Amino acid sequence: SERAETGSSSRSSSFEKMATVQKKSKKQRMETNPMRKIRIEKLCINICVGESGDRLTRAGKVLEALTKGQKPITSRARYTVRTFSIRRNEEISVHCTVRGDLARAIIEKGLKVKEYELRTENFSSTGCFGFGIDEHIDLGLKYDPKIGIYGLDFFVVLGRPGRRVSKRRRAKAKLGPQHKVTREEAMQWFEREFEGIISEGPKQVEY
Repeated sequence: SERAETGSSSRSSSFEKMATVQKKSKKQRMETNPMRKIRIEKLCINICVGESGDRLTRAGKVLEALTKGQKPITSRARYTVRTFSIRRNEEISVHCTVRGDLARAIIEKGLKVKEYELRTENFSSTGCFGFGIDEHIDLGLKYDPKIGIYGLDFFVVLGRPGRRVSKRRRAKAKLGPQHKVTREEAMQWFEREFEGIISEGPKQVEY
């Protein structure tokens, strides 16, 4: 009976060791797998003016100067808001989509203004994050009295290689849940890539 007990205990310990080795090897494979590497898919920059006309064209010039000649696209209002004198289908904002090295350079400029500090509220459940800049001249652009000062909204989309499978036109397929970027992974990536700081947002007061 004693031999049987010792044999069963040794077997269970050996099984536990094998399970831990398999877990470690699986974790190492996931870390070294190039398809698991998180990267910047695109950067969306938006300037909302709230009205059409000269202010909107000047905001477009700011985006064109920031993106080094890329032509901005205008966005239209979906609803009529009488308190803000906004009509439906009126052009009220301009935006640009930037990719590659230029997107990373602009993100670094924006994070430098924020002192590389974001809140947990800046990160979404889909693995993206966004923040705002009050004055565009903080990004290194020269002040022009004819243009004025505009604020910008940054929205960064993160993803892994192979994400195109769910977006392409032909042979479209679903993206596995393990391949999607989660909120925690996006926060860890931000802290690792930019040596950023993530602080908790202000606590809501309960009445």
